Amino acid sequence: MSRARTPLRLAAAAPGPAFTVTFDGRAIPALPGQTVAAALWSAGVLSWRTTRVGGEPRGVFCGIGVCFDCLVSVNGRPNQRACLLPVEPGDAIRTQEGTGHGDLAH
Repeated sequence: MSRARTPLRLAAAAPGPAFTVTFDGRAIPALPGQTVAAALWSAGVLSWRTTRVGGEPRGVFCGIGVCFDCLVSVNGRPNQRACLLPVEPGDAIRTQEGTGHGDLAH
């Protein structure tokens, strides 16, 4: 009997135990090695930033750190690229409005 050749088996990957982070105060689960964007997507969150002009929702667009659509505030630090930043236990992730510096009027 043959075992299926899956990426998980080929890489012998076994993620560590899940942990909790918060998004706008709501607890969400995350796994070691996930990016902030992956953890948010897994929790059903598709947007976590609003644009400077118009307040339009944004989330992941390119997924490789080129476009900056996925900017988010993590642990009080604005302008973090959610698609590149690994999530850490206890991270406090918040929706970023505009530039993240409270200067939406400029």
